[in-house]
Amino acid sequence: MLVERRRGAIPAEFLIRVGAAWFVISALLLAVNWSAILAMRFPDPDDTMRLIQVRDWMGGQSWFDVTQYRANAQSGGVPMHWSRIVDLPLALIILVLSPIVGSANAEVAALVFTPLLALGVAMGLAARIAWRLLGDQETTFTALIMAVCVPVIFQLGPMRIDHHGWQLVCALAAMNGLMARSQLVSGRVIGASLATWLVISIEGLPLAAAIFAVLALRWLRDRSQRVALVSAIQTLALTCAGLFLLTRGLGDVATYCDAISPMHIAMFLWGALVLTLLGRFEPVPFAVLVGGFALAAGGALGLMLWTAPQCALGGGFSALDPLVHEHWYINIKEGMPVWHQTFAEALQYVVTPLLGLYAAMNLADRSRDWLRRFWGDYAIILGASFVIALLVARAGAVACLIAAPPLAWQLNRWLRAIRTIDRPLPRMGALLLVACALLPTLPVSLTALALPAKAQVAGAPPRTLKASDCRIENSAEILNALPPGEVYAPLDISPKLLLTSPHSVVATSHHRGSEGMRVVIATALGSREAARATLRARGSRYVAVCPGLAEPQNYARVEQDGFAADLVQGRAPDWLEPIETAPGTSFKLWRVAGD
Repeated sequence: MLVERRRGAIPAEFLIRVGAAWFVISALLLAVNWSAILAMRFPDPDDTMRLIQVRDWMGGQSWFDVTQYRANAQSGGVPMHWSRIVDLPLALIILVLSPIVGSANAEVAALVFTPLLALGVAMGLAARIAWRLLGDQETTFTALIMAVCVPVIFQLGPMRIDHHGWQLVCALAAMNGLMARSQLVSGRVIGASLATWLVISIEGLPLAAAIFAVLALRWLRDRSQRVALVSAIQTLALTCAGLFLLTRGLGDVATYCDAISPMHIAMFLWGALVLTLLGRFEPVPFAVLVGGFALAAGGALGLMLWTAPQCALGGGFSALDPLVHEHWYINIKEGMPVWHQTFAEALQYVVTPLLGLYAAMNLADRSRDWLRRFWGDYAIILGASFVIALLVARAGAVACLIAAPPLAWQLNRWLRAIRTIDRPLPRMGALLLVACALLPTLPVSLTALALPAKAQVAGAPPRTLKASDCRIENSAEILNALPPGEVYAPLDISPKLLLTSPHSVVATSHHRGSEGMRVVIATALGSREAARATLRARGSRYVAVCPGLAEPQNYARVEQDGFAADLVQGRAPDWLEPIETAPGTSFKLWRVAGD
């Protein structure tokens, strides 16, 4: 039978244990990513755009203005849905280090240290659950499980400066709030953590709803547990409102589906009002309590349906152009369900949360009193995060993180059982099974190594499409020497063009710029004559492409006689004048004739 280990919140021994694990993992990540760091090669175009946003802000753009003015400039730019909260640690490191090492080196330090800082905080928050409720070995194992979970480590590695890493931190902070002994502290930690997550990214809304459902369940089980839910919803509403004013101000109070707006704050305030009144009148009949919960949730949903029905029906991408949806959105694999991923990728998202869910239910079964209820609630939230990950693959990182503490306990039990096996062959087989549980793609990787060189696992992307082949930064001097103008380029390389040069681009892969994105896609799929007319009408000066990357290859595959296919296959029209780029790169650049 398991009982709670009544340990201090953050003792020195815990910090040393987690700090050592963080140092080792960070060193390994630096070694693995060193060449990418030196080349300023970002894991994702969003990371590139994040640095551009920070540069623009530090260069004088308003704190409240997150518009990217060099994307679709002729239409006034693209109003990004991102939060300045994520820009803060990056800008702070750059400001502090620039006088010491120069602005370029300070930027590199920010790109490396900021995600590693998020890794350390996330590792500490996950390990703290194991430290307080499980054991020393489980604490270390929790940190190490995070390191071998690919969806997690991708979001927290060097150069990964987009907002996903801080979302993981907020999710774990909320899970820590669940185990606070004080209901008031629990509610405030949960509410503040979820509010920060939602202001950073509205993607946290489904899991936030699951956590609030668990708090409501606690209230239903024990009427004295109402304080946690009431304080959580109050803190959520007030913190969201405060962060909205601090980061957005009152200059833009329009209703958006993809970011916290006054509509969402009104929903949270309604819930806070109903639940606060309900708590004041306790004890009430069970039916009245359930009706109050229904009124709080139903009223919030009614506010959304009344003020922004498109958000309830279509979500954050409800206004996306159909052509953009067809040729861009459905190709963003991380935003698609798990069954749209390759088999190897699906294993990474599914296995760890499932094993963690099994372990959490085992922990609930072996515990008693408060601890039994805690692990039961934990299993509910982990199950909800797993379902969300099935529908949106990138949410698998959150599910894997929540799964880490109970899985660490299960791993320790497995290893203890293996040590009792006397015969070497069964022991090795058991160890291999544990390795496959922690590294679910191991069998697939071993199978791929055993295949002939030209063979490929079904569903895997072609091996020839490598981002490293497109070294736009090598041509920075050439780009900077050209007169500033608009560059027509595929969506995925446009952020790197913005970062490397003073030019503008037609569009980047950010959905609020759907108008410009449609121009890019329609031009790529259209004829060379239509492309010429479009670019001249816009006043575009340059055309750029990296023929070996996936995006132009996809356009060429869809329309073999289209403009993108001509560029990919080296059939540039005569109205494009080639501009010599740096050697050793697939990056191609042309000037639109007549400019």
